Amino acid sequence: MSDGRALISYQYDGSFDGMLSCVFESFVRHENPTDIFPEDAPQFTLCPIRFVPTNERHAKRVAVSIPVKISRQAADWVKKGFLSCAEHRELLLLRFLRLGYQKGAAVTRMLQQETVSELFHAVQFIENESHLLKGFLRFSERGGILTAVIDPKNMVLPLIAPHFADRMPRETFLIYDRTHEMAVFYQNRQMQIFPAGEILFEPENDTELLYQQLWKQFYRTIAIEGRYNPKCRQTHCPKRYWQNMTELCGEVLGNSARNPLKKASDSIIMEETARQNLPERTENHDLYFKS
Repeated sequence: MSDGRALISYQYDGSFDGMLSCVFESFVRHENPTDIFPEDAPQFTLCPIRFVPTNERHAKRVAVSIPVKISRQAADWVKKGFLSCAEHRELLLLRFLRLGYQKGAAVTRMLQQETVSELFHAVQFIENESHLLKGFLRFSERGGILTAVIDPKNMVLPLIAPHFADRMPRETFLIYDRTHEMAVFYQNRQMQIFPAGEILFEPENDTELLYQQLWKQFYRTIAIEGRYNPKCRQTHCPKRYWQNMTELCGEVLGNSARNPLKKASDSIIMEETARQNLPERTENHDLYFKS
């Protein structure tokens, strides 16, 4: 296989299976593309573009080969790397897999190698962000459904949703990722992740607003004025999370002044989604990755 780059870029549908299909295409055609990007992404290339259709059989062959020929840890890195906000992440994953098929399980320990180091830090970033959001996410009750809004840099929904499903198995909840315009809906031990666009939730009722006020009062009451350290607080709870945290996003406004989120064309799509044939909840909750 040639080490030189082919003067061609791959375009795919944006799915994980689509990305793995690009990996398969690269190996079969003995090509090393200059870039791989989703079809809805801006195109900054002067090279010819080839659209690689998603082929589930090809994607499965690649997915099965990673833990066998490299390692389970490498397979985990590939999944989390795909969800990360790493620049040109698809090309990064292709380079990592090429190296992994050559070096085997040792590839994840080769942190001095640029590709491995870059993917390692991308995986570390998404793991840290999903860990923080498990503690910083705040639910509000609207119409009998627990709702929450997050603005993550990485696509963390597939990683954090099982956490809340395990801890609230009898609840109905929806978490909306405003950055990536996607949401997860959970009800009756069934869960689905779907594109959401801009969502508009109905306002909280007076009881919910009262509980928010009580939570904010509790937060202020337990604070120790003599130990106030804003820099330390921002280190442990970065400021970009504050806008969605009840105790830090400002005073609770009345119902008429709130700016809830609602999807224009799919108003309360949550109730309808719950009644569709959603996949049964499994222990690994690997709903985002088909292969």
